[in-house]
Amino acid sequence: MDAETTYEDAYFDYCPWDFGPRASAAQRDAQTEHQERLAKGGASFGPHCYVSPAAGVFTDVLRLGENSYIAGHAYVTGEVTTGSDCTVNPYATVRGRIVLGDGVRIGAHSSLLGFNHGFAPGLPVHHQPLTRKGITVGDDVWIGSNAVVLDGVTIGDHCVVGAGAVVTKDLPAWSVAAGNPARRLRDRREPAPSRGPSRNGTADGGLGDAAARFADRARTQAAGLLARAWDAEAGRYRDRPGTPATVRAHCDAVEIADLLLGSPPPQLTAAAHAERLRALQDPAEGLVPELAPDGGPGVLPAPAPDGWTDDGAAEYHVLSVGYALDLLGSRFAHPVHAVGRMTAGQLVARLESLPWETRTWSAGAWVDCWATGAHHNLGMGAAAGEPGALEALFGWLGTRVDPWTGMWGRAPSPAAGRLQLVNGFYRLTRGSFAQFGLRLPYPERVVDTVLAHGGDPRWFAAGRQNACNVLDVAHPLWLAGRQTGHRTAEARSWAGEQLAQALRGWRDGAGFGFGPPGEGGSGPGRDPGLQGTEMWLAIIWLLADLVGVADRLGYRPRGVHRPEAARSPAPEFPSHPVPVDNLP
Repeated sequence: MDAETTYEDAYFDYCPWDFGPRASAAQRDAQTEHQERLAKGGASFGPHCYVSPAAGVFTDVLRLGENSYIAGHAYVTGEVTTGSDCTVNPYATVRGRIVLGDGVRIGAHSSLLGFNHGFAPGLPVHHQPLTRKGITVGDDVWIGSNAVVLDGVTIGDHCVVGAGAVVTKDLPAWSVAAGNPARRLRDRREPAPSRGPSRNGTADGGLGDAAARFADRARTQAAGLLARAWDAEAGRYRDRPGTPATVRAHCDAVEIADLLLGSPPPQLTAAAHAERLRALQDPAEGLVPELAPDGGPGVLPAPAPDGWTDDGAAEYHVLSVGYALDLLGSRFAHPVHAVGRMTAGQLVARLESLPWETRTWSAGAWVDCWATGAHHNLGMGAAAGEPGALEALFGWLGTRVDPWTGMWGRAPSPAAGRLQLVNGFYRLTRGSFAQFGLRLPYPERVVDTVLAHGGDPRWFAAGRQNACNVLDVAHPLWLAGRQTGHRTAEARSWAGEQLAQALRGWRDGAGFGFGPPGEGGSGPGRDPGLQGTEMWLAIIWLLADLVGVADRLGYRPRGVHRPEAARSPAPEFPSHPVPVDNLP
């Protein structure tokens, strides 16, 4: 690394997938200038491409598809055309006439050699003519590190070429191939042959059996856990003994009972639970304030000038109370009027005023509240805002998303990392895209950003995880994974590691603790209680489903953290966001 090259610049040579989420404005400008220089030589680039200045790119033709990159010290010559989402990793060689489909991964130190030398005996090799048949690679192909693909080969769609393989002949679609010369081992759609039991006794590392044992254990203790949190004298739930009764604790009790008992908490009938929750709603605003000190209904603060009542607890109760009532077979007593009376223009003004650059989680939480209020209102036949407001929400989000990260809000930095960015993304998309069954704008970029964040030891090393931080990675990986197969194996590996640790967190008779406090001391801490238990039960399901063992749990979240959309888009509702620049 010379004196002119910064650490961050060199970092992108080797980790180009992080250029989108991490690059500064100056680095983006420098990349644009670099691509413009290459374009003068006949190269062309789709959106969101990256070519390392440390790569040797000396092509006659280069067509790089959308979201593709060429890493540092790669050597690329000849006539090279790629589809979208292709990667040429560090020190790879791509030469000759090469055509790649979409989603092709070329591992580090691999070589695709789309030309050959003659080697007839009557002439020195360096005098022999070159021949070019070219190499064609289909869609969704992974070529492992140090592999070599020789001229004239066609690799079909969905193939995997093992590390160090030498591919001399065509491979049909779905082949898994390895060796020198490479041979087809099996069809990728077939189960991999068992390598025998792991140290835990099963081929999945024991996670399936561990999940089943955990779920059985939790179910047998669920009634006692709920009784522990019930304050019989006040007739309310608290998170754990010694803490005050809260609205959320009652909702968490309903969710836990639904997950583990398949019934309402045994302290009250379903109708009595529902009536107590319904009675807490403010009839004028439709929001649910926190309980008063005497355990009765609380009081909301005065609305802001735009008519919205800023109260973090009441905003979350739109989610927790609304879904708890759903589980009890009931619904709010009143529409969420604070949502229903908001015009499209007021909504956009509020969105513009949110602290996207400083407190992205708070901004995302507001979107989650408003969109969930709209969902509950629609379920009651009430207004989801004034006409055009719901469309304005998705239009604003669609025109403000960062295509490099797939997210909204503050760009990551080495000091702050991606915590606010990713956690805000979860809250925003939970209430909007996930709840309404709409596609994420850039799911592949979401996976890249979330996996990069999931590797940050400040938040995910053993003993440092809390429920919010793990949930806010697990749900985006699950949601994006419904739309793309991008980096699925890495997502599964991360989920497996976190699942193994999460299953060990259950404390007999008390449930789960939330974990270490989050930024600003948020969260109830490490002591086990209802909030930690409700959240970790949902997280464990998401992690288990990413790994492929969720069926062993015997439960599936149906409340705030449900995996499925709560509402399918109406036929007239756009499946992709629309611009909102000219709203009144």
